[in-house]
Amino acid sequence: MGDYSGLKIPKHVSIIMDGNGRWAKALGKPRTYGHKVGAENLVQLVEDADEIGIKYLTVYAFSTENWNRPDMEVKTLMRLFRKYLKICYQKAMKNHSRIRLIGDFSKLDADLQEMIRVLEHDTKDFEGINFTIALNYGSRDEMLRGMKKMLADCKAGRISEDNLDEELFSSYLDTSDIPDPDLMIRTSGEERLSNWMMWQHAYSEFYFTDTAWPDFHKEELLEAVKAYTLRDRRYGKVSSGEEPNV
Repeated sequence: MGDYSGLKIPKHVSIIMDGNGRWAKALGKPRTYGHKVGAENLVQLVEDADEIGIKYLTVYAFSTENWNRPDMEVKTLMRLFRKYLKICYQKAMKNHSRIRLIGDFSKLDADLQEMIRVLEHDTKDFEGINFTIALNYGSRDEMLRGMKKMLADCKAGRISEDNLDEELFSSYLDTSDIPDPDLMIRTSGEERLSNWMMWQHAYSEFYFTDTAWPDFHKEELLEAVKAYTLRDRRYGKVSSGEEPNV
């Protein structure tokens, strides 16, 4: 256990795990090798985040746009997800971490959907780190799915449009029972959200690093937390003693 007393630990960290393919290419290996090492790195980083004191960790594993990648790469990723979810289950049973998955599972194979159902059901009462994996997820898709459900409930008389506010809309999103991220990390040098929880990241702090995901270990996570510690989170307000912009 390290001493993190001088750090302001974010309650919820989200990560865009970017750079697996470029990392592998730099080593003269196929992109799929990078995904394999990236998945292995995630196993350890969840435990590191838990040890540091992060309560919620959410990662972007596969986007709605990733289906456009080469067929062989997509098939390899799906095999990796199956293997990773088995490991995730074993780790959750040992560490009592709660696992959730978010996204549109309708395009996933039936066996993968069943693995997700069992994983979520069997860990729902655990009180360790809350670990969420976004699989076939896109923020625009999530909001559209949420709006369709909300409109259906409105037409059925279950809710009234007069009661529509941010809290009600949030309850129709995949992350309805998860607090918004305090810190969003993106690896491998890119500096954009890429359709990643755009509603939930409205007031998150962003941290970008050139380190590719397979090389993003506990030390890099701590650097992100140190940067977060120095941020002044104002949520649209001004700091004490500061004159507001006119």
